[in-house]
Amino acid sequence: MSLIILSCILIFLVIILFPTILHRVYRAPRVVETGTPDAFKLPYAEHKLKTIGDKNLFAWYIAAQNSNATIIIVHGWGGNAEMMLPLAEPFYSAGLNVLLYDARNHGKSDSDSFSSLPRFSEDLDAAISWVKLKHPEHKLIVLGHSIGAAAAILSASKRSDIDSVIALSGFAHPNLVMNRHLDRPWLPRPLREIIMQYIQWAIGFRFDDIAPMNRIVDVRCPVLLAHGTDDRVVPISDMKLIEANTTKERPIEVIAIEGAQHDSIEYFHEHVDMLVGFIHDSTAEI
Repeated sequence: MSLIILSCILIFLVIILFPTILHRVYRAPRVVETGTPDAFKLPYAEHKLKTIGDKNLFAWYIAAQNSNATIIIVHGWGGNAEMMLPLAEPFYSAGLNVLLYDARNHGKSDSDSFSSLPRFSEDLDAAISWVKLKHPEHKLIVLGHSIGAAAAILSASKRSDIDSVIALSGFAHPNLVMNRHLDRPWLPRPLREIIMQYIQWAIGFRFDDIAPMNRIVDVRCPVLLAHGTDDRVVPISDMKLIEANTTKERPIEVIAIEGAQHDSIEYFHEHVDMLVGFIHDSTAEI
């Protein structure tokens, strides 16, 4: 009898602790900025952007002279605005205003209960609203890395005021990301499915409804996908899955960056001329 009672207690504890454990496992690591755009000799102003739940997002706005176009740069999971500064410099030099910000639970931005692709998209929407309020006449380009790339596609699939999107190292479907992370010999397959179902319930969205490979068909602006050939976190096959779901009426451009890994911002920096060229062709603003 005592063994039965003990088993029941253990099962009860697992059920109670299951959400807490998952939230800890999938909590975004916070890395706070230690430098500023001064390191790249960029003129900047620090701002706070309001997002969902009256939360504040830490941001830098780098204003170019006589520019009618702004690029919003979105970092990836566990990233921050400072990590994306190597890309800000060439875009600024090309004549673009640049907005970099920290998503909730990242960098110097406010904390929230959890991070997710939809929340990254909400924060991007807040950044877009801030630019549109300050500079309603500006052309708007969004560049995102990793989950930031997925957020860029998700937001662009719901909005008509984004002029072009650049997605770096973006994943095709959250199912693929989760299956890669949960592919452990000690983790039973039924438990993997329970975890994935719980996360979808917790974030309030089905993975199929927010997957970049599914949302890309609703994006009305030009899109460029760039991906490293040596990416081991999100393989380049994800880029090909997104590309395969586009239509002849709305084709997208793709670039394979030889030797680049998932976080190889320096490799993307080396090919920034192609990114600038894409923006020029898609907005005719720079």
